[in-house]
Amino acid sequence: MALIVGIAGLGTIGQVVARALDKGVPGLALGAVTSGDPARAKARLGLLSCPVSLCDIGDLAARCDVIIECAPPHAFIDIARAALPLGRTVITVSGAAILENPDLIDLARNHGARLVLATGALLGFDAVRAAAEGIIYEVRMETRKPPRSLVKAKYVIDNGIPLDDLAEPLLLFRGSARDGARLFPTSVNVAAALGLAGIGPDRTKLEIWADPGKTRNCHRIQVDADSARFTMEIENVPTDENPGTGRITALSMIAALRGLTAPFLVGS
Repeated sequence: MALIVGIAGLGTIGQVVARALDKGVPGLALGAVTSGDPARAKARLGLLSCPVSLCDIGDLAARCDVIIECAPPHAFIDIARAALPLGRTVITVSGAAILENPDLIDLARNHGARLVLATGALLGFDAVRAAAEGIIYEVRMETRKPPRSLVKAKYVIDNGIPLDDLAEPLLLFRGSARDGARLFPTSVNVAAALGLAGIGPDRTKLEIWADPGKTRNCHRIQVDADSARFTMEIENVPTDENPGTGRITALSMIAALRGLTAPFLVGS
């Protein structure tokens, strides 16, 4: 019997996941969608081959086994608190929101639910998680994005930082992954996820650069552990609709979904 999937948010990420489910993912069926923009969501649902209902968050949690959380950061907590007490699986890339609401992990545990943080725009979580079973001495992450990918970042807007005519790279932040995720909640969810996978967000060191020489969202991670020393780099192609989000983010959600029912799974 197929697991019923609900999508919370039908924007940049949600619509890609919806199309993939509409084409068919073994063991899964798209059951319902909730959106803060019902008119836009209805238009996008009209492009799917199978009819899908639009409902509120409470109905979505009641009707669906798995919730794909693709909503704006302020909506994450309402979605999680509606779904987890019902024993649902919630898949998200909102690492920053989980850092701000760690009680959600206990909520999932107490109700037999699962809160799955997908890899999003990052790579190498298997290696970091494996190293964390031993001793990790240091984790460093450097994020460099083209200015257009950061112009809507909360920290940039709140501080009136002009990024339109940068002639050289500008360091916007240096500190812990926890502080970076708080100041850039939609821009560096990857740093929050890295902190949660490894030695914690307070010990994970982060730099964020607006770099006019970049056309892709770039992340470089260095890990030094008792089991291995490794460096990982990824250059993510920005989406046209929201340059702050890489195309691979939605694909990571689809991969996480497939892993729920796949008879063979590669990686931990």
